Amino acid sequence: MQIITTTAALSAFCDRARAAPYVTIDTEFLRERTYYAKLCLIQMALPGPDGAATGEAVIVDPVAAGDSLSLAPLAELFRDESTVKVFHAARQDLEIFWFDVGVLPRPLFDTQVAAMVCGHGDQVGYETLVRKLARGQVDKASRFTDWSRRPLSEAQLAYALADVTHLRVIYEKLARALEASGRAQWVAEELELLCLPDTYITRPEDAWKRVKTRSNGGRFLAIVRELARFRENHAQSRDIPRSRVFKDDALLELASVKPTTHEDLSRSRLLLREARRGDIAEGILAAVAAGQATDPHEFPEVEPERTALQVNPALADLLRVLLKARCETEGVAQKLVASASDLDAIAAGERDLPALRGWRLEMFGKHALQLCAGGLALGVRGQTVTIIEVPPQAEDRIEVG
Repeated sequence: MQIITTTAALSAFCDRARAAPYVTIDTEFLRERTYYAKLCLIQMALPGPDGAATGEAVIVDPVAAGDSLSLAPLAELFRDESTVKVFHAARQDLEIFWFDVGVLPRPLFDTQVAAMVCGHGDQVGYETLVRKLARGQVDKASRFTDWSRRPLSEAQLAYALADVTHLRVIYEKLARALEASGRAQWVAEELELLCLPDTYITRPEDAWKRVKTRSNGGRFLAIVRELARFRENHAQSRDIPRSRVFKDDALLELASVKPTTHEDLSRSRLLLREARRGDIAEGILAAVAAGQATDPHEFPEVEPERTALQVNPALADLLRVLLKARCETEGVAQKLVASASDLDAIAAGERDLPALRGWRLEMFGKHALQLCAGGLALGVRGQTVTIIEVPPQAEDRIEVG
């Protein structure tokens, strides 16, 4: 087991990785006490000349290395498009690399997304793929390790390394399956969003959109926006979790009560003690005042909720059956194709939806539109739902609902 703690050793490995067709990558991190995830380990593995399972595997330990390790060689590897960077459930790893390395890896392959396209179910876990595709087992004993503490035991390091060694076999099997089915482009379309920096950047002015509210009143939302903006700025600048500033329920209470003095804050049921004084208290009062002073023309605009759409419930139910039938036929996870709210939106007449674009349009969307237009019917043969083309002359006789 090679543990890398110097820039020179990392650079040498990355040079070898750039000569390989792919490298599997995973991270261990903590973020319970910080806004930004604290990177604790990076695990990487290469395929060997005699098969995926025989290649080199390393652990990079930035905690033990301290200032003696620069991740610049990793950035160069991420920029090299001749080597595929393979992850499982990549989003959190990529967020860490964006903030710590400043580069997002290309080309990217996510085995969780690929497994969904290949019919292994919704958001299939790594352990399941290890068992099904790599014929291996993952020791779960070290799952809840505090990865920031040193030294790490051999068992902990072996657990971490298993996240990339089995991944080699999983990647190669899924890549072959995608090539055989002609669906590699489907996965590429799905991963494009993960390769955009905006995916990982939370802008304080937009933080209010993450807060679930029961009221859509303009003044109320203006105060929510200013409180969320302050909280995000404060958490980012001090690298602490949002909840350490104040939680969403406290934010909504503040937006309703509209405190103007420290005495008002002292009566809050939900504010933490440290939020009732000092910088946080001043920030809260300033945010409430800013929200109160917002011009009505600058109130936040709330996107119309799909629950308010005029949904034809019978058509929505038929779309659910159609989705299930198409996904079973094509061996694709339903959750990857369309959500329940997507189906309701289609039934209500919306057409600007992911389910009606790209590979989803070909696999499901065009059938959904045909069903909505009366050009498809659904039947049952034994235990199987069948899709029936409706002749044009029969379309006028179809009724839904």
